[in-house]
Amino acid sequence: MTISVWRYSHLVLAVSSFLLLTLASVTGVILAFEPVLQKMQPYRTDTISQLTLAQTLPILKKSFSEISELSVDANQFVQIKGSDADGKNLTAYVDPQTGKILGTPTPQSEFFQWVTALHRSLFLHEAGRFFIGLTAFLLLLITISGTMLIIQRQRGVKRFFTRIVRANFAQYYHVVLGRLSLIPIFVIALSGTYLSLDRFGLVGAEKVSPKIDFDSIKAKPERKLADFTIFQNTRLAEVQSVEFPFSDDVEDYYTLKLKDRELTVNQLTGDILSENRYPTALLLTNLSLDLHTGRASAIWAIILAVASGNILFFIYSGFAITLKRLANRAKNRHTADESRFIILVGSENGTTFRFAQIIHQQLLKQGEKSFLTEFNKYTAFPRAEHLIALTATYGIGDAPTNANRFATLIETYPQSQPVRYSVVGFGSHAYPDFCKFAFEVNQLLSRQKWAVPLVDIHTVNDRSPDEFALWAEAWSQQTNLPMPVTSDLLKIPAADLDTLTVTNNTGTAQPDGTFLIRLQPNRKRPVTSGDLLAIYPANDYRERLYSIGMLDKELQLSVRLHENGLGSSFLHRLTPGDTIRAKIVSNDHFHFPKKAPVVVMIANGTGIAPFLGMISDNKQQVPCHLYCGFRQSRSFDSYQDFLEASRSAQQLTNLHVAYSREGEKQYVSDLLTRDADFIANTLMIHGVLMICGSLAMQKDVLTLLETICQTKLGQSVSVYQSHSQILMDCY
Repeated sequence: MTISVWRYSHLVLAVSSFLLLTLASVTGVILAFEPVLQKMQPYRTDTISQLTLAQTLPILKKSFSEISELSVDANQFVQIKGSDADGKNLTAYVDPQTGKILGTPTPQSEFFQWVTALHRSLFLHEAGRFFIGLTAFLLLLITISGTMLIIQRQRGVKRFFTRIVRANFAQYYHVVLGRLSLIPIFVIALSGTYLSLDRFGLVGAEKVSPKIDFDSIKAKPERKLADFTIFQNTRLAEVQSVEFPFSDDVEDYYTLKLKDRELTVNQLTGDILSENRYPTALLLTNLSLDLHTGRASAIWAIILAVASGNILFFIYSGFAITLKRLANRAKNRHTADESRFIILVGSENGTTFRFAQIIHQQLLKQGEKSFLTEFNKYTAFPRAEHLIALTATYGIGDAPTNANRFATLIETYPQSQPVRYSVVGFGSHAYPDFCKFAFEVNQLLSRQKWAVPLVDIHTVNDRSPDEFALWAEAWSQQTNLPMPVTSDLLKIPAADLDTLTVTNNTGTAQPDGTFLIRLQPNRKRPVTSGDLLAIYPANDYRERLYSIGMLDKELQLSVRLHENGLGSSFLHRLTPGDTIRAKIVSNDHFHFPKKAPVVVMIANGTGIAPFLGMISDNKQQVPCHLYCGFRQSRSFDSYQDFLEASRSAQQLTNLHVAYSREGEKQYVSDLLTRDADFIANTLMIHGVLMICGSLAMQKDVLTLLETICQTKLGQSVSVYQSHSQILMDCY
């Protein structure tokens, strides 16, 4: 459960802040170079760390007729303000050893001013500062949760920097760079959060003001500046500023501001009139500014630039890892209640699903009813005869996130009939707890009265096809069912592929935009809207599935372009006339019902694709209602003309669209809640609901349907699922 909490927290925090975090990181990279450029200016004296005020001030007073202030900035450039021999105001960088003018300060460039304003406040003043401060705080939480995940992955704090087993590019470098960037990113987040708190007056910094007893000020013995003890003991590098007295009056004094305190000094005797140490809050504010901006060190500024760049990489790689996990979610042709073969998968990063799919597809090809699901969805399977458990191990021998409730579920849902089981563990010998969770699963199953072992537990090291094939051969011998799992099965199944020609590709300019692509098969074969198209973009075992909509005897896919997405990027590059090799997978359980008085289609995003084909084929004008959800209206533009024409042709009865990021900001579930009576009536008259889209949407809709069914029909939603009145194809 701990892994799940940290992982979901990490993901939620990243998703909720990635836009502002991206903006802050890009501007942070740019601003990190400003202190580097500043330090390249020729205004610094190498001896500044050895010079004292007693050595510097007399020289400067001789060189300039009047000085009002001397300051030393973060670059250790010495600057004076005063007037020259002609009485003109003077502001200049000087050599503290000779009094020579080195240059004139220039204002911050307009470019850096613009980037700084964007970085600090998004040009929204105080409201923008609040959002940037909140982003810094969220980054702090992301850093903490990410650290906890690395500790879990590496099996403890002591192994934090031990070798990482390489899985894939995004995951490997997400962890490697995360470890290397941990300290600077933590510093960026913590200092940014503190500066925001200080900006809004939430850290309680007290204002420092000198308290001087003017009655006790002495005019004797008068000393020279070079003889002032405080000036002799104060190095120029420790000074922030020195304010000079306005006149020769004994009551006018030097104000000396150091890194940690402020002093007032008698201009005649050199006595210290008052001393005030800065409050801790102010010291922390100055330290946070140094750490957050890199103004005190060019090396630290470069480290900040690299760390900010790494944050951008973490945003990319984090979403790449998440999308990979989502892409490996199972799609089933048969329900759990009717299947003889149940395949349970425990996987943290999705790799184990690939092997499970091989078994699943082999069984389906042989006409067997197979059901593939996650460990955490284990329940009673009334017709199960075989249970195949494939699982990886995570952390210190822990269960993967999608299998951490299995021990409880297996006790809660005993099977009502004998079930023969087999366990396959996936891991790496580089870890000491090799396949530990798989052995725990085997033990759990061995203690169940209904569970009958079929073959001994098998383990697979580093996803070895040969070791996996050994289990498949043993399992096949015991069941008399062929399971030809060889290395070739991990490659593209060329013999089963069709050649398809691209006839149209709308393309998209948006990295996360949706595009439509049409494909014409080179040979006639039965294809129905709702079937799946399996493509192999890299000509290897990696398979990507897309729902098919048949329009004008062509296959139409609706695809969202993911940056660096294997399948979507491949399809997006295709142009009319190009050909691809792909496999059409029959998906009978998700075809348009032949006998239904009413059909309600529910979709979000690209899940609308098969429904477009079904509506086009609805020549019988079966009452058909489409509920669909998109982020913005422009996401719906690609489908609007077709759907409006279908409604005019009475192939689509009603169209209901929700936009989650504009207008009323609704989701599909909001539309269904509004029309709850209609949904209930559809089920009551034996109508069919079809759901296609994301698993998150499916979960929300099923929860809502459960409520509608219970309150309005007095039945559980499972009753209507079992009667094929609720059909789903989500991913």
